[in-house]
Amino acid sequence: MRIIGTLVAALLVATAAAAQATTDDLPDRAVEWMQSYLRVNTVNPPGNEIAGARFLAAIFDDEGIPYEIVESAPGRGNIWARLEGGDEPGLVLLHHIDVVPADPDYWDTDPLSGEIRDGFIYGRGALDTKSSGIAHLAAFLGLHRSGARLNRDVTFMATADEEAGGFFGAGWLVEHRPELFERVGYVINEGGGGTNVGGQVQVAVEVTQKLPYWLRVTAHGEPGHGSRPQAQTSVTRLVEALGRLDQHDFGFRVIPAVDRYFRGLAGTVTPEWQVRYADMGSALAEPGVAEALLRDNPGHYGLTRNTCAMTRLGGSDKINVVPTEAWAELDCRLLPDQDPDEFLAELGGVLGDAIGVDTMMGFTPAQSSAETGLFRVIADVTRTHHPTAAAVVPSVTTGFTDSHFFRDLGITAYGYTPFVVPAADRGGVHGNNERISVENVRRGVGVMLDILEGWTMD
Repeated sequence: MRIIGTLVAALLVATAAAAQATTDDLPDRAVEWMQSYLRVNTVNPPGNEIAGARFLAAIFDDEGIPYEIVESAPGRGNIWARLEGGDEPGLVLLHHIDVVPADPDYWDTDPLSGEIRDGFIYGRGALDTKSSGIAHLAAFLGLHRSGARLNRDVTFMATADEEAGGFFGAGWLVEHRPELFERVGYVINEGGGGTNVGGQVQVAVEVTQKLPYWLRVTAHGEPGHGSRPQAQTSVTRLVEALGRLDQHDFGFRVIPAVDRYFRGLAGTVTPEWQVRYADMGSALAEPGVAEALLRDNPGHYGLTRNTCAMTRLGGSDKINVVPTEAWAELDCRLLPDQDPDEFLAELGGVLGDAIGVDTMMGFTPAQSSAETGLFRVIADVTRTHHPTAAAVVPSVTTGFTDSHFFRDLGITAYGYTPFVVPAADRGGVHGNNERISVENVRRGVGVMLDILEGWTMD
């Protein structure tokens, strides 16, 4: 019996060593894949995500992993691959292939270069979200190479169009390929991750988000020649209405999910903010606190109220023609429990009766529970890799992601990326010089692989 036990132990050690050897190259490969992925032009519009899907498909071909690609419209590619496991609810690793435009005149590198400079990989999508896609990919390959028996299916999925609402990507798949999600219980997507603030590491796992409410507001008036003065025109009506909106205070409201998030961060912020974060609802009632929060942390300020950003304007197509119609588009973000009709009534009162308001896009509220085994695995693995992390907390985000499509199906979706990014670099998301460190990419592979192993192996 002792001989048999010794043989079994030796076999287990050998198997573990072999599994380790099969994944040793993945951090280096991930950096190479990251650079190459950033060079694939998937700027949306037009998207052309099929190019990104084919890039990922070539890696699956090399690894001998079956996959499927589907185009929701010409060029709008989506790809997924699945490792089959037991009967536990499946897990989807989700990221989007498309990226927003970037103006090369304001970048230090070509936005599509994938250049490594001073230990950082530069490129549009370096944070949003090709980096998380590569971390998912490398961890998925590591799980495949291990040959381990899984307790659930694990699906790698890369989709189109998230930056424009996801209707050619995750939303299209939910509607047209619902069988893909029949056995799925969990999704890990973008939306959270670690931030280094003055040496303090804060890690957020997104469980809900503000609701995007995109609106088009329109004013009308008499057309005419630019040389002929008028008392009021469509343009002046619109400008006056937008001026009132700019001065309007929607008022603060700290909902329970945001209060829990802030309380979880209270120990990680500067001393002057610690008491405030422990009870932000009371703090914001004090004079000057809201203005200070806006100055010090605009993202957290946005979690305390409904907001509207004026992002697009249009009027005449000729400088000497006064237009019949002038319009603006507003990117409004509502708190998760906000009744949209009540919000529209408030907005209409600000803009005035002369301004028409049309809804371009809006989503339903949904929230995932943080009381799950997967959340605990994410938290435990994160603390193992980042022992200085002061907090791993469920969070609310001001931005929206594709997670809402899955929450609407009753699937638990978490926003989590396996990186810790300096607070200053967060501005690269949709901004200039988007970048991620080589160290982050390499370490992120290990973090994701540990999460997969901890959640999918018995």
